[in-house]
Amino acid sequence: MAQLAKFRIGQVVRHRIFPFRGVIFDVDPVFNNTEQWYQSIPAEIRPRKDQPFYHLLAENEESYYEAYVSEQNLLPDESGEPVEHPQVSAMFGQLRNNAYELLKRHAH
Repeated sequence: MAQLAKFRIGQVVRHRIFPFRGVIFDVDPVFNNTEQWYQSIPAEIRPRKDQPFYHLLAENEESYYEAYVSEQNLLPDESGEPVEHPQVSAMFGQLRNNAYELLKRHAH
């Protein structure tokens, strides 16, 4: 059974283990990626599939990319710092209280 998502679209989050952060732009109620992708995660840190997974516009010290992260591996980012990913401005408006406003054309 799928659980309710703890984080919301537009929220800025950081990874619990790896040094990256990002803004959520989509949520899957349960794992919805390939088995090959899932098996590529080291077994000792591989997350459960029966939890929300989040699509992030992510950034680290070196680059910008999209990440797919389980709820158990995310924490709220409370730095107040904007996410510099180049696609953020195409999807989101202003950053307020560690979350971006979703632009109307992207609302479901």
